[in-house]
Amino acid sequence: MNLEATGQRVRASTPFLFFTGVAVFIFLAHAPFWNLPYYWDELGQFVPAALDIFQTGSWIPHSTVPNVHPPGVMAYLAGVWSIAGYSIATTRLAMLVLAVAGAILTYVLALRLGTNTGAAALAVAFLTLSPLFFAQSMMAELDMPAMLFTVLALVLFLDNRIVAAALASVALVMLKETGLVASAIFGAFLCFEKRRRVALWFLLPLVPLGLWLLALDRATGHLFGNAAFTEYNVFYPLHPVRLGLALARRLYFLFAGTGHWIGTFAAIYAWRRTKLFRTRAWRVAAWICGVQVLLVSVLGGAVLERYLLPVLPFVYIAFAQALWTCPGPRRIASTLVLAAALVIANFVNPPYPFPWENNLAFTDFVKLHAEAAHYLESYYPGKTVATMFPLSSAVRRPEFGYVSRPVRVREVYDYRASNIAPLARENVDIIALYSVTWDPWGLMDQPSWIGLLKRYYGYAAPVKPDDLRALLGVQPVARWQRHGQWVEIYRNSR
Repeated sequence: MNLEATGQRVRASTPFLFFTGVAVFIFLAHAPFWNLPYYWDELGQFVPAALDIFQTGSWIPHSTVPNVHPPGVMAYLAGVWSIAGYSIATTRLAMLVLAVAGAILTYVLALRLGTNTGAAALAVAFLTLSPLFFAQSMMAELDMPAMLFTVLALVLFLDNRIVAAALASVALVMLKETGLVASAIFGAFLCFEKRRRVALWFLLPLVPLGLWLLALDRATGHLFGNAAFTEYNVFYPLHPVRLGLALARRLYFLFAGTGHWIGTFAAIYAWRRTKLFRTRAWRVAAWICGVQVLLVSVLGGAVLERYLLPVLPFVYIAFAQALWTCPGPRRIASTLVLAAALVIANFVNPPYPFPWENNLAFTDFVKLHAEAAHYLESYYPGKTVATMFPLSSAVRRPEFGYVSRPVRVREVYDYRASNIAPLARENVDIIALYSVTWDPWGLMDQPSWIGLLKRYYGYAAPVKPDDLRALLGVQPVARWQRHGQWVEIYRNSR
């Protein structure tokens, strides 16, 4: 028996077995959510835009407000639906396919960045356990696919496959416009290395992105799709206070929260004591991370952590590589604590307000709204329901998984008293309120914090139940609660 040949076959099959295990874990761990109705921006933007392509061939959305986001993800979903048929489960599984590819490519990138196979596998474990990646893996949004193609483009660039890297960068910017960061960094590095002719390949992504913007401008009269989107995402974030807080929040999420401080300390120690992060490959990765974080802090009115997904694999690779250099007992303890923190954070919310979509809290949100939607459809058919987005959009279209027939809706911008009071003069039968903010420590009741939000973010407190009854003469008829979130239904008694 040739033991050397057998050993070679075992070593060759190990990555395949690992990749298979990653795929099985991602699909099975998400199995309870395959039919989960759509959440927030899924039903507000991306699924309607994909349905427009699927149903009418319209690349400029008409069933939702068009904006600057290129149609790559929406076209992908429309293509999947044209083969497998439209369903929520098909959508979830299609996105999970991309998540699996992203996790596998994270392993490949880790090797290109100089890690060994053990540290590369650890980086993938951190990524797949992280609450943000786990939640976003199944969601029809742009940032996880952008993560996949950012990693792919970097792998190809580090392999010196310039044309392939440029084509991957083209795909990346057609998934999300901020993906232009990667091609800009690649081109800049090549210019610095005096490979200017080769660097010209990374101007290629500008062509399809420019054509998309011209098409948007021609169809809507606005280069970025609509004026409100441009104001909120380009000009609104530039106030020094908002910009500073956004950047601080980005840095906290990447390097401190959810146990990340463990990896950060390990990475700082490794950087000071070793040459792990002093290679060309890591310099390219670091520039992509830094510019991406800065860009999504400067642009984007909603400071959502999901915008950081494209850099998350780099962060976890750095953590894993640094931890792998620690002495055995310290490495094991630190790794287990960080992994445990990531797992726990999928189910346990932080002690401060955060977007529900950062962990599985968004599934509670969706299930609560699905219960409320079923109640409204069953007990108040034909009645006009006043509520806020996303519940207002959820009950309008059966394709979103909440109702079997549309509910008549009067949408309010938010639940502040000035938006609720005018309903007294309208023919509104039902009011549906829901919890907007996770606030276990009562931060939203602190005058200093509320003052900051009012001054710099235009915040106004939502109407309280007693005030709602006084303003509109309504009475509560139903309430649902799940893990600190709630939905309440009020009936107009006038």
